[in-house]
Amino acid sequence: MFIKRLPQFEYHYPKSLPELFSLMAKYGDKAKLLAGGTDLLVSMKKREISPDHLINLKEIPELKGISFNEREGLRIGALTTIDEIEQSEIVKNRYQILWEAVSVMASPQIRTLGTIGGNLASAIPSADTAPPLIALGASLTIKGISSERKCLVEEFFKGPGESVLKTDEILTEIRIPVPPERSAGTYLKMMRRNALDLAIVGVATFLKLDRDKKICEDVKIVLGAVAPTPIRAIRAEKLLIGKELNEAIADEAGRIASEESKPISDVRASKEYRKTLVHVLTRRGLIKVNSMIRERS
Repeated sequence: MFIKRLPQFEYHYPKSLPELFSLMAKYGDKAKLLAGGTDLLVSMKKREISPDHLINLKEIPELKGISFNEREGLRIGALTTIDEIEQSEIVKNRYQILWEAVSVMASPQIRTLGTIGGNLASAIPSADTAPPLIALGASLTIKGISSERKCLVEEFFKGPGESVLKTDEILTEIRIPVPPERSAGTYLKMMRRNALDLAIVGVATFLKLDRDKKICEDVKIVLGAVAPTPIRAIRAEKLLIGKELNEAIADEAGRIASEESKPISDVRASKEYRKTLVHVLTRRGLIKVNSMIRERS
């Protein structure tokens, strides 16, 4: 198979955020930021884009790493790779819903290169990290040359390939609060063949039960790949608040979530099949997390 070479460009290695912002200001739309490169380099080889400058982010320490404390929760630098998140014991033990999502993403080789910041910033409707982060109430730190702001992951996406990021801003970190007691979440994904495929449908479900582990106090149902952006199934969530979860009500919540989804038909699946999957995966997810919480001592 013939593989095109990359077009010519000038390479930059900033060592700090101020140096990065200086380069961004200097070169503007003639430059592209390189994180993992799993999407960018492919687009360049296809000649879909041909930037004059590539700015590699890998030497900027503020963009890396995973840390946790009981007061502030989990911090993940935007340049942290999917593999590093998958290998994190704190993510696996305290944020299982996110761990499940990253463990079914792409191939091991791509997980080693791809970053969580890149997965979010690409703003594709099937991005696996978005639904669990929304379900967990995660927020993003966005920095510019002379600005810094916070944004909930739920409010980050505007449409396919579009986010609230401005051209002179970058995503620097993800913050996830400590999950409350008597809560759990899971991420279920349907693909055509294997983990190399994008999600046909992805559903993140998160529950918090009352002290007796019977009544739903908080519910998040987040759907991926069934709308221009990840969406919450608000009506399905409201159905469950204040009720004891059982098979029948989980099935009804799945049916309502299916009605709330807005899928399209494409080469991977029809919209009718996607709606059916939303129903099934929502029901399964709710039953699974309910059992997870009840079985804990």
